[in-house]
Amino acid sequence: MTDLLRINDLRIDFAVPGGVLHAVKGVNFRVRPGSTVAVVGESGSGKTVVSQAVMGILPKVGRIVGGEILFRDPDAGGAVTDIAKLEPDGRRMRAIRGGRISIIFQEPMTSLSPLHTVGDQVSEVARLHLGVGRDEALRLTEQMLRLVHFPDPKRALKTYPFELSGGLRQRAMIAMALVCKPPLLIADEPTTALDVTIQAEILKLVRDLQAEMGMAVLMITHDLGVVANIAEEVVVMYHGEVMESGRVDEIFRKPEHPYLKALLRAVPRFTMEPGEKLVPIREIKSHGGKLLKPDEARNAAADRKTPLLEVKNVSKSYRIRNSGWFGPPKEDIVYAVDDVSFEVRRGECLGLVGESGCGKTTLSKVLMRALRPDTGTVRFHKRGEGEIDVLALDDKQLVPFRRCLQFIFQDPFGALNPRMTVGEILAEPLVIHGIGDATYRREMVEELMRLVGLDPRWTRRYPHSFSGGQRQRVGIARALALRPDLIICDEPVSALDVSIQAQILNLLKDLQQQLGLTYLFISHNLAVVHYIADRIMVMCRGRIVEVAPRDALFANPVHPYTRALLAAVPEPDLEHKLDFAALREGRASDPTAWPEPYTITPDSRPGMIDLGGGHYVRAHARAEKRLELA
Repeated sequence: MTDLLRINDLRIDFAVPGGVLHAVKGVNFRVRPGSTVAVVGESGSGKTVVSQAVMGILPKVGRIVGGEILFRDPDAGGAVTDIAKLEPDGRRMRAIRGGRISIIFQEPMTSLSPLHTVGDQVSEVARLHLGVGRDEALRLTEQMLRLVHFPDPKRALKTYPFELSGGLRQRAMIAMALVCKPPLLIADEPTTALDVTIQAEILKLVRDLQAEMGMAVLMITHDLGVVANIAEEVVVMYHGEVMESGRVDEIFRKPEHPYLKALLRAVPRFTMEPGEKLVPIREIKSHGGKLLKPDEARNAAADRKTPLLEVKNVSKSYRIRNSGWFGPPKEDIVYAVDDVSFEVRRGECLGLVGESGCGKTTLSKVLMRALRPDTGTVRFHKRGEGEIDVLALDDKQLVPFRRCLQFIFQDPFGALNPRMTVGEILAEPLVIHGIGDATYRREMVEELMRLVGLDPRWTRRYPHSFSGGQRQRVGIARALALRPDLIICDEPVSALDVSIQAQILNLLKDLQQQLGLTYLFISHNLAVVHYIADRIMVMCRGRIVEVAPRDALFANPVHPYTRALLAAVPEPDLEHKLDFAALREGRASDPTAWPEPYTITPDSRPGMIDLGGGHYVRAHARAEKRLELA
């Protein structure tokens, strides 16, 4: 056997209350030394269960009922071990797990202990598997933290996970996985929860470390863009079975299986034709009704002349108190939102793009009046009632205003009350605002269910009995219950598989046409925003740095941060791979590192320059003529 890992006819069953669930059904694939193999599929396809079996960490209800997991350890003279036959808690399996095969999990915060420093957690792995003392383990840990590009490795040894950003927490996980220099690294959705720029940095880091250490990588993912940029071989799984496997160029250029073709059609791409729609694997059948019939006045030409929402010079800052053992405490002022101005036109979808921590969600909370800004105005033009000064509303006036503006949250499970049925969740806004009687509310709930493609007979079910995509549809239905003029969609598809993502995006587009809705669509995924938005705002460090119609922004991105975001999006296209060499690690979102005339310092604060055609960019006024010519 020359392969590093070979999986032969692997079968895994789960003992569930209803009987036996066949989670993995005869899976076969291999990982060669030093290669990168990607296992692709939707949630529930069995790809993570396979990785758990390789690591010997299957849940208690799961067991291997057939097949082999053959691992050839190059440091043991090529001795082959069948992991499927080892006791999960036995000495041999513990030696392999972490020492010879390591894993990076999807969510670094839940994988790291909040009670121990990064240095303690990484060095513990070295002490367990390498048998070194504490000082030597800390030296190896510092060395590994430097290798994964921690800004200050010595300081990081004494840092707790909650003090780190998402990207640095993932780097700490990588350091922990690689401190023993294993021949095989399993990466289970390692970039799903990260921004595109951080994702690109992590992918580059894994690739560089792989080349330096000569290790193989088994990448578990549902993101075909990541697969196209990092994998050499691909295994496509569906319902516990392998549908297709082969070299990455064969998979993307000559897909054979209908499921793989459908998966490729469900991914948003920058090369999509105008009017082209995503093709989800399973279509949502949406049916409207008389209660949600669109009001013709909503789309009246007179209404379109006035923006639905006007935001001017909004700023929101926080005082952060830094206290230490020595010296007096200091206070730093951090601007979450800094002098933001824009307008949302009636009937459009305005996209808001930026990395985590840039101020997108803080801005949305200001618009909803969940937060009060330090300065600025927010004006809402309600049909038939004229202008509303949102920030001047008292508690009584806020209640009727909530009917105008609704919210779709990022996490569909956390946003729904687990103790209420779906019917009660959808009826709750109507009850709070005193709309209709019991009969009307029941009819409205059933109509809302049909509108988002759910069976009205499911109204007595609880949220936990729905899939992630179905729960997000319940969240959309709840936002529509009050027939709002504007819906704020805060990362509504970031937690979903590509096929479910396509369902939700198509549903939102269809509902916009059917009901004349207006969206403020917040996301860090530029490909998603390109698909759904009419105009796009790019936000960085609390500031809007560029605003343009969708096609203009992608055809001619002007600001360096916008260009960096676009360059970091992994496309499911072998002809447009990421340029890892061009990545400005950690510098893309640093305003002081931007070239002139875009540089922002405490003493230099550029404004927005009009480039024509609705295209604006934040730059110094002295460069206005040069930018207009460009």
